[in-house]
Amino acid sequence: MVYGQAVMEMPQDLYIPPDALEVFLEAFEGPLDLLLYLIRKQNINILDIPVAEITRQYMGYVELMQSVRLELAAEYLVMAAMLAEIKSRMLLPRSAEIEAEEDDPRAELIRRLQEYERFKAAAEGIDGLSRVGRDVVVPKLDAPEARARKLLPEVRLSELLLSMAEVLRRGDMFESHQVSREALSTRERMSDVLERLKGGGFVPFVELFTAEEGRLGVVVTFMAILELVKESLVELVQNEPFAAIHVRARAE
Repeated sequence: MVYGQAVMEMPQDLYIPPDALEVFLEAFEGPLDLLLYLIRKQNINILDIPVAEITRQYMGYVELMQSVRLELAAEYLVMAAMLAEIKSRMLLPRSAEIEAEEDDPRAELIRRLQEYERFKAAAEGIDGLSRVGRDVVVPKLDAPEARARKLLPEVRLSELLLSMAEVLRRGDMFESHQVSREALSTRERMSDVLERLKGGGFVPFVELFTAEEGRLGVVVTFMAILELVKESLVELVQNEPFAAIHVRARAE
């Protein structure tokens, strides 16, 4: 799209500089990296470097970088000067005595190349390691101790009435005809129930009733329990549907 118009064909007057199509594939981290690349590429023994050939290839690379107008670091030029010096020293005629006394002109370059090769191999090995534990630390926290809480099913009114009917039936078996009987108070029976639940444990619902008191005693106790439930003083618990109902005092 040019100025909002679609261009479907290459314009005839479009000028593309020759340099625009050049691609520079090799990139090195420094002159030692370039030398090590040239040595590995030709499978040359690093302890017996042909300085003349390596210098020629090295200078070819430097000239290529200059031809594509890439900025050269000063260390590349320093290495070129060093190679030229080694090459000139090796070309100079020397007597056997002088050659025995002097070290190989390539010794310092070989030492630097070996050292760089070791560090590069170590860096590549580290780069191959997992990022976790090297660049990224995964935090680990111990989970707090949690106690499993069993959710008890809700006690239905219909099951409570069935249990009440069972207590009434048992109360009828001990019903006796008396001319006079002591009046029963719901409030007093509420206190009696709370006293029995004072330990904090579970008490079966049916054990809160006294069958000897007859139907009236069962009704008064049942009303007292309902009042206590209404005032949130006690709670009804059932482990599973149709299981026995238990009563316990609520914690403060």
